[in-house]
Amino acid sequence: MNIRPDQALIVDWIRPGSRVLDLGCGDGALLAYLQRQRRVMGYGLEIDPGNIVRCIEAGVQVIQYDLDTGLAMFQARSFDYVVMTQTLQAVHFPHRLLTEMLRVGREGIVTFPNMGHWKCRLHLALRGRVPVTSAQARPWYDAPHIRPCSLEDFERLCRQSRIEALDRATVDHAHRTGPGMRLWPNLLGEIAIYRLRSNTG
Repeated sequence: MNIRPDQALIVDWIRPGSRVLDLGCGDGALLAYLQRQRRVMGYGLEIDPGNIVRCIEAGVQVIQYDLDTGLAMFQARSFDYVVMTQTLQAVHFPHRLLTEMLRVGREGIVTFPNMGHWKCRLHLALRGRVPVTSAQARPWYDAPHIRPCSLEDFERLCRQSRIEALDRATVDHAHRTGPGMRLWPNLLGEIAIYRLRSNTG
């Protein structure tokens, strides 16, 4: 089972033998990979029945769960990492979920498509339409994005919520990076990847 490019980048951030909770784990590819390569122990939360079947087939422990209901079922610091890849923009209350994931986990790892990317800006400015890009390939009426944001939006939310960004990376849809993305991440990065920690004590 293969993992997505944004998932491959975060594997290095997860210590071997850690406890991991994957929010919106999809087909379980990331957790299955982490179990094999990093010997992690963990669970995935997923709402789609088809993906749940694929998780089970991949040997991933999965719970059918709606993330918009919060994470009250988990005690504080139950996990070393709580991971949310390409899910932040698909939930109704991302600010609440970020706070909850950093209550449940010692660290959080989040990836999302960057709506501040220059192609998105150009598409809106010139065509006056919601962009369809390589990182967001479906039209607005068929896309799962409820709360799209830019890197600037996300970092402002983190500051307001007393969340510290320990690491940040940006890549394009093919997992390439370059000096331009490091200089102007909100303009040139298509996918944002953050490692986070709560500063609320």
